[in-house]
Amino acid sequence: MFLQMAAEVCPDRRALTSQHVHYTYGELYAQAQAAARLFRDSGRRYVAVLDTSSPAVPIALMGAAMAGIPYVPLNYRLSRDQLDALVARIQPAYLIADSDNEAAYGALPESTTTSRQAFLEATLASTEPFADLADDPSAVAVQLFTSGTTGTPKAAILRHEHLVSYILGTVEFMGAAEEEATLVTVPPYHIAGISAVMSSIYACRRIVQLPDFGAAAWLELAEHEQVTNAFVVPTMLSRVIDHLDTIERAPDLANLRAIAYGGGKMPVPVIERALELFPNTNFTNAYGLTETSSTIALLGPEDHREAIQAGTEEARARLGSVGKPLPSVELQIRDDAGAVLPAGQAGEIYVRGPQVSGEYLERNALIDDGWFPTRDAGYLDEAGYLFLSGRADDVIVRGGENISPAEIEDVLIAHPGIVDAAALGVPSNEWGETVAVYVVLKAPGALNPHEVQNLVKTHLRSSRVPEYVIFESELPYNETGKLLRRELRAQFAEAFPPP
Repeated sequence: MFLQMAAEVCPDRRALTSQHVHYTYGELYAQAQAAARLFRDSGRRYVAVLDTSSPAVPIALMGAAMAGIPYVPLNYRLSRDQLDALVARIQPAYLIADSDNEAAYGALPESTTTSRQAFLEATLASTEPFADLADDPSAVAVQLFTSGTTGTPKAAILRHEHLVSYILGTVEFMGAAEEEATLVTVPPYHIAGISAVMSSIYACRRIVQLPDFGAAAWLELAEHEQVTNAFVVPTMLSRVIDHLDTIERAPDLANLRAIAYGGGKMPVPVIERALELFPNTNFTNAYGLTETSSTIALLGPEDHREAIQAGTEEARARLGSVGKPLPSVELQIRDDAGAVLPAGQAGEIYVRGPQVSGEYLERNALIDDGWFPTRDAGYLDEAGYLFLSGRADDVIVRGGENISPAEIEDVLIAHPGIVDAAALGVPSNEWGETVAVYVVLKAPGALNPHEVQNLVKTHLRSSRVPEYVIFESELPYNETGKLLRRELRAQFAEAFPPP
Protein backbone atom coordinates (compact mmCIF):
# COMPACT_ATOMS: atom_id res chain seq x y z
CA MET A 1 0.00 0.00 0.00
CA PHE A 2 2.79 2.45 0.92
CA LEU A 3 4.66 2.01 -2.36
CA GLN A 4 1.48 1.99 -4.44
CA MET A 5 0.36 5.30 -2.89
CA ALA A 6 3.77 6.89 -3.47
CA ALA A 7 3.89 5.68 -7.08
CA GLU A 8 0.40 7.01 -7.83
CA VAL A 9 1.01 10.45 -6.27
CA CYS A 10 4.64 11.09 -7.28
CA PRO A 11 5.63 8.51 -9.93
CA ASP A 12 8.49 10.59 -11.36
CA ARG A 13 10.06 11.56 -8.04
CA ARG A 14 13.34 9.85 -7.25
CA ALA A 15 12.80 7.06 -4.74
CA LEU A 16 16.19 5.41 -4.48
CA THR A 17 19.85 6.05 -5.24
CA SER A 18 22.27 3.14 -5.10
CA GLN A 19 25.84 3.31 -6.43
CA HIS A 20 24.81 6.59 -8.14
CA VAL A 21 21.99 4.84 -10.06
CA HIS A 22 18.55 6.40 -9.54
CA TYR A 23 15.08 4.81 -9.41
CA THR A 24 11.80 6.73 -9.50
CA TYR A 25 8.79 5.70 -7.44
CA GLY A 26 7.07 4.56 -10.59
CA GLU A 27 10.03 2.36 -11.53
CA LEU A 28 10.37 0.97 -8.01
CA TYR A 29 6.67 0.06 -7.92
CA ALA A 30 6.83 -1.64 -11.33
CA GLN A 31 9.81 -3.74 -10.28
CA ALA A 32 8.19 -4.64 -6.96
CA GLN A 33 5.12 -5.88 -8.86
CA ALA A 34 7.36 -7.96 -11.11
CA ALA A 35 9.08 -9.33 -8.01
CA ALA A 36 5.71 -10.25 -6.50
CA ARG A 37 4.91 -12.30 -9.58
CA LEU A 38 8.29 -14.07 -9.40
CA PHE A 39 7.74 -14.87 -5.74
CA ARG A 40 4.16 -16.07 -6.18
CA ASP A 41 4.99 -18.21 -9.22
CA SER A 42 7.93 -19.81 -7.42
CA GLY A 43 5.66 -21.40 -4.83
CA ARG A 44 8.18 -20.68 -2.09
CA ARG A 45 7.12 -19.97 1.51
CA TYR A 46 9.66 -17.24 2.27
CA VAL A 47 11.50 -14.46 0.47
CA ALA A 48 15.03 -14.04 1.81
CA VAL A 49 17.81 -11.55 1.07
CA LEU A 50 21.37 -12.50 1.99
CA ASP A 51 23.29 -9.48 0.79
CA THR A 52 24.30 -5.91 1.60
CA SER A 53 21.99 -2.96 0.85
CA SER A 54 21.05 -2.63 -2.81
CA PRO A 55 17.90 -1.91 -4.86
CA ALA A 56 17.02 -5.58 -4.36
CA VAL A 57 16.21 -4.85 -0.70
CA PRO A 58 13.20 -2.47 -1.09
CA ILE A 59 12.05 -4.31 -4.23
CA ALA A 60 12.07 -7.67 -2.44
CA LEU A 61 10.51 -6.25 0.74
CA MET A 62 7.60 -4.66 -1.13
CA GLY A 63 7.28 -7.49 -3.63
CA ALA A 64 7.04 -10.05 -0.85
CA ALA A 65 4.33 -7.96 0.83
CA MET A 66 2.33 -7.78 -2.41
CA ALA A 67 2.62 -11.54 -2.83
CA GLY A 68 1.67 -12.23 0.80
CA ILE A 69 4.93 -14.04 1.58
CA PRO A 70 7.06 -13.32 4.69
CA TYR A 71 10.26 -11.35 4.00
CA VAL A 72 13.37 -12.63 5.81
CA PRO A 73 16.59 -10.59 5.56
CA LEU A 74 19.59 -12.62 6.72
CA ASN A 75 22.76 -11.45 8.42
CA TYR A 76 25.50 -11.88 5.81
CA ARG A 77 28.17 -11.38 8.52
CA LEU A 78 27.37 -14.70 10.22
CA SER A 79 29.61 -17.74 9.88
CA ARG A 80 28.78 -20.40 7.31
CA ASP A 81 27.53 -22.80 10.00
CA GLN A 82 25.23 -20.14 11.44
CA LEU A 83 23.88 -19.23 7.99
CA ASP A 84 23.35 -22.89 7.11
CA ALA A 85 21.17 -23.27 10.20
CA LEU A 86 19.07 -20.18 9.40
CA VAL A 87 18.62 -21.04 5.72
CA ALA A 88 17.48 -24.53 6.73
CA ARG A 89 14.77 -22.98 8.91
CA ILE A 90 13.16 -21.04 6.04
CA GLN A 91 12.87 -23.76 3.43
CA PRO A 92 11.49 -23.58 0.82
CA ALA A 93 12.67 -20.03 0.11
CA TYR A 94 13.23 -17.63 -2.75
CA LEU A 95 16.77 -16.54 -1.84
CA ILE A 96 18.45 -13.44 -3.27
CA ALA A 97 22.13 -13.58 -2.44
CA ASP A 98 25.55 -12.12 -3.14
CA SER A 99 27.88 -14.15 -5.36
CA ASP A 100 29.49 -16.19 -2.56
CA ASN A 101 26.20 -17.15 -0.96
CA GLU A 102 24.55 -17.82 -4.31
CA ALA A 103 27.26 -20.42 -4.94
CA ALA A 104 26.84 -21.87 -1.44
CA TYR A 105 23.06 -22.26 -1.60
CA GLY A 106 22.38 -22.59 -5.31
CA ALA A 107 21.95 -26.34 -5.12
CA LEU A 108 19.29 -26.42 -2.40
CA PRO A 109 16.57 -28.68 -3.85
CA GLU A 110 13.54 -26.86 -2.44
CA SER A 111 14.73 -23.28 -2.91
CA THR A 112 15.07 -20.79 -5.71
CA THR A 113 18.46 -19.09 -5.34
CA THR A 114 19.45 -16.15 -7.51
CA SER A 115 22.01 -13.39 -7.53
CA ARG A 116 21.15 -9.79 -6.83
CA GLN A 117 21.91 -8.83 -10.45
CA ALA A 118 19.86 -11.66 -11.94
CA PHE A 119 16.94 -10.74 -9.67
CA LEU A 120 17.05 -7.07 -10.67
CA GLU A 121 17.25 -7.97 -14.36
CA ALA A 122 14.28 -10.32 -14.00
CA THR A 123 12.17 -7.62 -12.35
CA LEU A 124 13.08 -5.17 -15.11
CA ALA A 125 12.00 -7.63 -17.81
CA SER A 126 8.34 -7.72 -16.70
CA THR A 127 5.99 -4.77 -17.16
CA GLU A 128 2.62 -6.44 -16.50
CA PRO A 129 0.89 -5.15 -13.33
CA PHE A 130 0.45 -7.58 -10.44
CA ALA A 131 -3.26 -7.50 -9.73
CA ASP A 132 -3.67 -10.18 -7.06
CA LEU A 133 -2.35 -8.12 -4.14
CA ALA A 134 -2.38 -9.71 -0.69
CA ASP A 135 -4.41 -7.70 1.81
CA ASP A 136 -4.46 -9.56 5.14
CA PRO A 137 -3.28 -7.15 7.88
CA SER A 138 -2.67 -10.01 10.31
CA ALA A 139 -0.38 -11.91 7.93
CA VAL A 140 3.34 -12.09 8.66
CA ALA A 141 5.18 -9.29 6.85
CA VAL A 142 8.73 -9.67 8.14
CA GLN A 143 10.60 -12.36 10.04
CA LEU A 144 13.86 -11.22 11.66
CA PHE A 145 16.26 -13.57 13.37
CA THR A 146 17.72 -12.34 16.63
CA SER A 147 21.52 -12.26 16.94
CA GLY A 148 21.60 -15.59 18.73
CA THR A 149 25.38 -15.77 19.11
CA THR A 150 25.07 -17.48 22.50
CA GLY A 151 22.22 -19.81 21.54
CA THR A 152 19.70 -20.64 18.85
CA PRO A 153 18.42 -17.42 17.26
CA LYS A 154 14.73 -16.65 17.81
CA ALA A 155 12.60 -15.72 14.82
CA ALA A 156 10.85 -12.44 15.64
CA ILE A 157 7.53 -12.04 13.82
CA LEU A 158 6.22 -8.66 12.62
CA ARG A 159 2.79 -8.62 11.04
CA HIS A 160 1.56 -6.02 8.58
CA GLU A 161 -0.68 -4.45 11.21
CA HIS A 162 2.30 -3.86 13.53
CA LEU A 163 4.49 -2.21 10.89
CA VAL A 164 1.63 -0.15 9.47
CA SER A 165 0.69 1.05 12.96
CA TYR A 166 4.26 2.25 13.52
CA ILE A 167 4.48 4.10 10.19
CA LEU A 168 1.04 5.69 10.39
CA GLY A 169 1.78 6.88 13.92
CA THR A 170 5.15 8.45 13.12
CA VAL A 171 5.24 9.48 9.44
CA GLU A 172 3.11 11.86 7.39
CA PHE A 173 2.22 10.62 3.91
CA MET A 174 4.20 12.54 1.28
CA GLY A 175 5.58 14.64 4.13
CA ALA A 176 9.00 15.02 2.49
CA ALA A 177 9.86 17.71 -0.04
CA GLU A 178 11.16 16.55 -3.41
CA GLU A 179 14.77 17.50 -2.62
CA GLU A 180 14.88 15.50 0.61
CA ALA A 181 17.07 12.40 0.77
CA THR A 182 17.91 10.06 3.64
CA LEU A 183 21.26 8.27 3.89
CA VAL A 184 20.74 4.65 4.98
CA THR A 185 23.78 2.84 6.33
CA VAL A 186 22.24 0.35 8.77
CA PRO A 187 22.26 -3.23 7.47
CA PRO A 188 19.08 -4.52 5.79
CA TYR A 189 18.66 -7.37 8.30
CA HIS A 190 18.17 -4.91 11.20
CA ILE A 191 14.76 -3.49 12.12
CA ALA A 192 16.16 0.03 11.59
CA GLY A 193 16.93 -0.93 7.98
CA ILE A 194 13.37 -2.18 7.49
CA SER A 195 11.76 0.90 9.03
CA ALA A 196 14.05 3.25 7.07
CA VAL A 197 12.74 1.82 3.81
CA MET A 198 9.09 1.92 4.84
CA SER A 199 9.12 5.38 6.43
CA SER A 200 11.02 6.91 3.51
CA ILE A 201 8.63 5.43 0.94
CA TYR A 202 5.56 6.60 2.86
CA ALA A 203 7.01 10.11 3.16
CA CYS A 204 8.11 10.00 -0.52
CA ARG A 205 11.67 10.75 0.57
CA ARG A 206 14.58 9.50 -1.56
CA ILE A 207 16.65 6.67 -0.07
CA VAL A 208 20.42 6.88 -0.59
CA GLN A 209 22.12 3.56 0.15
CA LEU A 210 25.64 3.13 1.54
CA PRO A 211 26.21 -0.66 1.72
CA ASP A 212 29.49 -0.56 3.66
CA PHE A 213 29.93 2.17 6.26
CA GLY A 214 33.10 4.19 6.49
CA ALA A 215 33.32 7.67 7.95
CA ALA A 216 34.99 9.18 4.88
CA ALA A 217 32.59 7.42 2.50
CA TRP A 218 29.59 8.52 4.59
CA LEU A 219 30.66 12.18 4.49
CA GLU A 220 31.51 12.05 0.79
CA LEU A 221 28.16 10.51 -0.16
CA ALA A 222 26.22 12.88 2.10
CA GLU A 223 27.88 15.83 0.35
CA HIS A 224 27.59 14.44 -3.18
CA GLU A 225 23.91 13.47 -2.90
CA GLN A 226 23.00 16.56 -0.85
CA VAL A 227 21.56 14.35 1.85
CA THR A 228 19.04 15.99 4.19
CA ASN A 229 18.43 13.14 6.67
CA ALA A 230 20.48 10.28 8.06
CA PHE A 231 20.26 7.48 10.59
CA VAL A 232 23.40 6.22 12.35
CA VAL A 233 24.31 4.00 15.26
CA PRO A 234 26.48 5.54 18.01
CA THR A 235 29.73 3.97 16.80
CA MET A 236 29.12 5.40 13.30
CA LEU A 237 28.57 8.92 14.63
CA SER A 238 31.66 8.63 16.80
CA ARG A 239 33.78 7.66 13.78
CA VAL A 240 32.33 10.48 11.68
CA ILE A 241 33.25 12.95 14.42
CA ASP A 242 36.75 11.51 14.78
CA HIS A 243 37.25 11.78 11.02
CA LEU A 244 36.04 15.38 10.89
CA ASP A 245 38.52 16.25 13.64
CA THR A 246 41.43 14.95 11.52
CA ILE A 247 40.73 16.40 8.04
CA GLU A 248 41.58 19.86 6.78
CA ARG A 249 38.56 20.50 4.53
CA ALA A 250 35.20 19.79 6.07
CA PRO A 251 32.61 18.58 3.55
CA ASP A 252 29.70 20.82 2.68
CA LEU A 253 26.80 19.36 4.64
CA ALA A 254 24.62 22.46 4.65
CA ASN A 255 21.66 20.37 3.46
CA LEU A 256 21.91 17.93 6.37
CA ARG A 257 18.85 18.91 8.39
CA ALA A 258 18.35 15.89 10.62
CA ILE A 259 20.36 13.01 12.09
CA ALA A 260 18.62 10.25 14.00
CA TYR A 261 20.63 7.79 16.03
CA GLY A 262 19.93 4.62 17.97
CA GLY A 263 20.71 0.93 18.22
CA GLY A 264 23.03 1.30 21.20
CA LYS A 265 23.95 3.60 24.07
CA MET A 266 25.16 7.01 22.88
CA PRO A 267 28.00 8.41 25.06
CA VAL A 268 27.07 11.92 26.15
CA PRO A 269 30.46 13.41 25.12
CA VAL A 270 29.93 12.11 21.58
CA ILE A 271 26.51 13.71 21.14
CA GLU A 272 27.77 16.93 22.75
CA ARG A 273 30.59 17.09 20.18
CA ALA A 274 28.15 16.26 17.37
CA LEU A 275 25.93 19.17 18.38
CA GLU A 276 28.98 21.43 18.17
CA LEU A 277 30.04 20.17 14.74
CA PHE A 278 26.50 20.19 13.30
CA PRO A 279 24.90 23.28 14.90
CA ASN A 280 22.17 23.54 12.25
CA THR A 281 21.22 19.86 12.29
CA ASN A 282 18.32 18.44 14.30
CA PHE A 283 19.32 15.39 16.34
CA THR A 284 16.89 12.68 17.45
CA ASN A 285 17.62 9.68 19.65
CA ALA A 286 15.35 6.79 18.67
CA TYR A 287 14.97 3.81 20.99
CA GLY A 288 13.21 0.68 19.86
CA LEU A 289 13.42 -3.06 19.41
CA THR A 290 12.80 -5.59 16.69
CA GLU A 291 9.76 -6.86 18.57
CA THR A 292 8.24 -3.36 18.70
CA SER A 293 8.49 -2.64 14.96
CA SER A 294 11.29 -0.11 15.62
CA THR A 295 11.02 3.12 17.61
CA ILE A 296 8.99 3.34 20.84
CA ALA A 297 10.64 6.40 22.46
CA LEU A 298 12.18 9.60 21.09
CA LEU A 299 14.48 12.30 22.41
CA GLY A 300 13.67 15.02 19.89
CA PRO A 301 15.67 17.99 18.57
CA GLU A 302 14.18 20.43 21.07
CA ASP A 303 15.01 18.04 23.91
CA HIS A 304 18.64 18.05 22.75
CA ARG A 305 18.79 21.85 22.67
CA GLU A 306 17.12 22.24 26.06
CA ALA A 307 19.49 19.71 27.64
CA ILE A 308 22.58 21.44 26.24
CA GLN A 309 21.36 24.85 27.44
CA ALA A 310 19.94 23.59 30.74
CA GLY A 311 20.92 25.32 33.93
CA THR A 312 20.30 22.30 36.17
CA GLU A 313 22.22 19.05 36.25
CA GLU A 314 18.96 17.05 36.19
CA ALA A 315 17.78 18.69 32.95
CA ARG A 316 21.20 18.42 31.31
CA ALA A 317 21.35 14.72 32.19
CA ARG A 318 18.41 14.12 29.85
CA LEU A 319 20.86 14.30 26.96
CA GLY A 320 21.78 10.78 28.05
CA SER A 321 18.17 9.59 27.95
CA VAL A 322 16.18 8.14 25.05
CA GLY A 323 13.37 10.63 25.55
CA LYS A 324 9.69 9.96 26.05
CA PRO A 325 7.47 7.13 24.74
CA LEU A 326 5.56 7.70 21.51
CA PRO A 327 1.93 8.77 22.07
CA SER A 328 0.68 5.38 20.87
CA VAL A 329 2.97 3.42 23.21
CA GLU A 330 2.43 2.62 26.89
CA LEU A 331 5.58 2.08 28.93
CA GLN A 332 6.16 0.84 32.47
CA ILE A 333 9.15 0.02 34.67
CA ARG A 334 8.61 -3.16 36.71
CA ASP A 335 10.58 -4.98 39.39
CA ASP A 336 11.45 -8.68 39.39
CA ALA A 337 8.03 -9.51 40.87
CA GLY A 338 6.21 -7.61 38.12
CA ALA A 339 5.18 -4.63 40.27
CA VAL A 340 5.16 -1.23 38.57
CA LEU A 341 7.91 1.02 39.94
CA PRO A 342 7.67 4.79 40.53
CA ALA A 343 9.83 7.42 38.84
CA GLY A 344 13.51 7.20 39.66
CA GLN A 345 13.55 3.46 40.41
CA ALA A 346 15.26 1.14 37.94
CA GLY A 347 13.77 -2.10 36.69
CA GLU A 348 12.78 -3.89 33.50
CA ILE A 349 11.08 -1.94 30.70
CA TYR A 350 7.64 -3.18 29.61
CA VAL A 351 5.77 -1.78 26.58
CA ARG A 352 2.34 -2.14 25.01
CA GLY A 353 0.76 -0.70 21.88
CA PRO A 354 -0.54 -1.49 18.37
CA GLN A 355 2.97 -1.59 16.88
CA VAL A 356 4.24 -4.03 19.53
CA SER A 357 4.42 -7.58 18.24
CA GLY A 358 6.25 -9.36 21.06
CA GLU A 359 5.89 -12.51 19.03
CA TYR A 360 8.35 -15.16 17.93
CA LEU A 361 7.84 -18.06 15.59
CA GLU A 362 8.60 -20.26 18.58
CA ARG A 363 6.26 -18.54 21.07
CA ASN A 364 4.29 -15.44 21.97
CA ALA A 365 6.12 -13.34 24.60
CA LEU A 366 3.23 -10.98 25.42
CA ILE A 367 1.88 -11.13 28.97
CA ASP A 368 -0.72 -9.36 31.12
CA ASP A 369 -3.10 -8.23 28.39
CA GLY A 370 -0.56 -7.32 25.74
CA TRP A 371 2.50 -6.11 27.69
CA PHE A 372 5.90 -7.03 26.29
CA PRO A 373 8.88 -7.49 28.65
CA THR A 374 11.79 -6.01 26.68
CA ARG A 375 14.60 -7.43 28.86
CA ASP A 376 16.07 -3.92 28.75
CA ALA A 377 16.67 -2.24 32.09
CA GLY A 378 16.06 1.44 32.84
CA TYR A 379 14.06 4.02 34.73
CA LEU A 380 11.79 7.02 34.13
CA ASP A 381 12.58 10.38 35.68
CA GLU A 382 9.91 12.66 37.16
CA ALA A 383 9.26 14.28 33.78
CA GLY A 384 8.77 10.95 32.00
CA TYR A 385 12.16 10.69 30.25
CA LEU A 386 13.41 7.14 29.84
CA PHE A 387 16.99 6.28 30.81
CA LEU A 388 18.49 2.95 29.76
CA SER A 389 20.93 1.04 31.92
CA GLY A 390 21.64 -1.97 29.70
CA ARG A 391 20.09 -5.37 29.46
CA ALA A 392 18.31 -6.71 32.51
CA ASP A 393 20.76 -9.61 32.52
CA ASP A 394 23.71 -7.18 32.69
CA VAL A 395 22.88 -5.90 36.17
CA ILE A 396 25.78 -6.51 38.56
CA VAL A 397 24.69 -8.10 41.85
CA ARG A 398 27.39 -7.37 44.43
CA GLY A 399 26.63 -8.63 47.93
CA GLY A 400 22.90 -8.52 47.20
CA GLU A 401 23.06 -4.94 45.86
CA ASN A 402 22.00 -4.32 42.26
CA ILE A 403 24.46 -2.13 40.33
CA SER A 404 23.77 -0.75 36.86
CA PRO A 405 26.81 -0.92 34.56
CA ALA A 406 25.66 2.35 32.96
CA GLU A 407 26.18 4.46 36.08
CA ILE A 408 29.84 3.40 36.24
CA GLU A 409 30.34 3.75 32.49
CA ASP A 410 28.85 7.26 32.46
CA VAL A 411 31.35 8.44 35.09
CA LEU A 412 34.28 6.96 33.18
CA ILE A 413 33.27 8.22 29.72
CA ALA A 414 32.81 11.75 31.09
CA HIS A 415 36.58 11.89 31.77
CA PRO A 416 38.36 13.67 28.88
CA GLY A 417 41.09 11.04 28.74
CA ILE A 418 38.69 8.08 28.36
CA VAL A 419 37.24 7.26 24.95
CA ASP A 420 35.10 4.27 25.89
CA ALA A 421 34.35 2.06 28.88
CA ALA A 422 32.36 -1.03 29.80
CA ALA A 423 31.51 -2.35 33.27
CA LEU A 424 30.49 -5.91 34.00
CA GLY A 425 29.96 -8.25 36.89
CA VAL A 426 32.62 -10.93 37.38
CA PRO A 427 32.78 -13.80 39.92
CA SER A 428 33.85 -12.98 43.48
CA ASN A 429 34.22 -15.40 46.40
CA GLU A 430 33.47 -12.62 48.87
CA TRP A 431 30.63 -10.73 47.16
CA GLY A 432 29.21 -13.21 44.66
CA GLU A 433 29.98 -10.67 41.94
CA THR A 434 32.32 -7.72 41.82
CA VAL A 435 32.93 -4.97 39.26
CA ALA A 436 35.39 -5.14 36.39
CA VAL A 437 35.82 -2.31 33.88
CA TYR A 438 37.32 -2.35 30.42
CA VAL A 439 38.66 1.08 29.48
CA VAL A 440 39.83 2.62 26.19
CA LEU A 441 42.14 5.62 26.72
CA LYS A 442 42.59 8.53 24.34
CA ALA A 443 46.33 8.32 24.95
CA PRO A 444 47.63 4.88 26.01
CA GLY A 445 49.22 4.99 29.45
CA ALA A 446 47.64 8.33 30.40
CA LEU A 447 45.81 6.72 33.35
CA ASN A 448 46.66 3.79 35.56
CA PRO A 449 44.22 1.37 37.26
CA HIS A 450 44.44 3.17 40.61
CA GLU A 451 43.48 6.49 38.98
CA VAL A 452 40.50 4.87 37.28
CA GLN A 453 39.36 3.42 40.60
CA ASN A 454 39.70 6.82 42.29
CA LEU A 455 37.68 8.42 39.52
CA VAL A 456 34.76 6.10 40.26
CA LYS A 457 35.22 6.44 44.01
CA THR A 458 35.00 10.23 43.74
CA HIS A 459 31.57 10.11 42.09
CA LEU A 460 29.92 6.89 43.30
CA ARG A 461 29.58 4.70 46.36
CA SER A 462 32.46 2.38 47.23
CA SER A 463 30.51 -0.67 46.04
CA ARG A 464 30.81 0.70 42.48
CA VAL A 465 34.61 0.96 42.55
CA PRO A 466 36.00 -1.64 40.13
CA GLU A 467 38.17 -4.37 41.55
CA TYR A 468 39.59 -5.03 38.09
CA VAL A 469 40.63 -2.36 35.55
CA ILE A 470 41.64 -3.66 32.11
CA PHE A 471 42.85 -1.36 29.35
CA GLU A 472 42.03 -2.17 25.72
CA SER A 473 42.63 -0.43 22.39
CA GLU A 474 38.92 -0.81 21.54
CA LEU A 475 35.77 -2.52 22.80
CA PRO A 476 33.75 -5.09 20.83
CA TYR A 477 30.54 -3.82 19.19
CA ASN A 478 28.26 -5.38 16.64
CA GLU A 479 27.43 -3.59 13.40
CA THR A 480 24.38 -1.89 14.94
CA GLY A 481 26.32 -0.33 17.78
CA LYS A 482 25.50 -2.69 20.64
CA LEU A 483 28.30 -3.47 23.06
CA LEU A 484 29.14 -7.19 23.03
CA ARG A 485 29.47 -7.59 26.77
CA ARG A 486 29.49 -11.37 26.44
CA GLU A 487 32.81 -11.16 24.55
CA LEU A 488 34.29 -9.14 27.40
CA ARG A 489 33.07 -11.76 29.89
CA ALA A 490 34.77 -14.45 27.81
CA GLN A 491 37.98 -12.41 27.69
CA PHE A 492 37.87 -11.93 31.45
CA ALA A 493 37.29 -15.62 32.13
CA GLU A 494 40.29 -16.46 29.98
CA ALA A 495 42.53 -13.81 31.57
CA PHE A 496 41.39 -14.46 35.15
CA PRO A 497 40.44 -18.15 35.43
CA PRO A 498 38.91 -19.21 38.75
CA PRO A 499 41.35 -20.90 41.18
